[in-house]
Amino acid sequence: MKDAFGAPQSLLVLGGTSEIALATARRLIARRTRTVWLAGRPSPALETAASGLRELGADVRTVAFDALDSDSHETALGKVFASEGPAGDIDMVLLAFGVLGDQSRDENEPVSAVRVAQTNYTGAVSSGLVCARALQEQGHGSLVVLSSAAGERARRANFIYGSSKAGLDAFAQGLGDALHGTGVHVMVVRPGFVRSKMTAGLPEAPLATTPEAVATAIETGLRRRSETVWVPGSLRVVMSALRHVPRAVFRRLPV
Repeated sequence: MKDAFGAPQSLLVLGGTSEIALATARRLIARRTRTVWLAGRPSPALETAASGLRELGADVRTVAFDALDSDSHETALGKVFASEGPAGDIDMVLLAFGVLGDQSRDENEPVSAVRVAQTNYTGAVSSGLVCARALQEQGHGSLVVLSSAAGERARRANFIYGSSKAGLDAFAQGLGDALHGTGVHVMVVRPGFVRSKMTAGLPEAPLATTPEAVATAIETGLRRRSETVWVPGSLRVVMSALRHVPRAVFRRLPV
């Protein structure tokens, strides 16, 4: 259960090697989170991530999870919720997995484009619904979905990735409405360009942010029980304006 200050004491991360997710876990552990589950493909990177969080004093466990293997989601994630038991429960689920893809390659290799869509959208729908049902059965908890400002309006430069995030964003908003009044809180997080390993080598966009800044925004949003969080906050106004720019103009913008 969350403590008297509303901070989650247990956390399940879907996408256990995500830089944003790990920055969030570190921040929450520094507050009151004591149990962390890192769900991801078994790898040295996942074990390294778990070891790093254990050094901060948390009880960290890993679980094999593949976003592309939807048939396994109920079994894999069900074990996590079952192992915590009614006395512990999972206070927060952070859905943080995703791939950026390579726009040029993906346009020419439809199978690669489909993989981006299946990872970012289909995998999230499957795992998100599994976790939402488990949280609803508990009667409490937060599901935090890492979306992207790129999903607000797809750009020519990354419309495959952007469209997958647009689908994820719409799904998460609808899920939040469906769970309203059940005790389960759904929060959609929309960062702009995040300086990370995934974006290394790409031209930096205006209003760029960091995994640590996103983690701070997530913690603040949880405390406020926000439904949507933009990082940085000024992106809300920028994207609101860009949403209404005529297509003929938008396609020529260097954004």
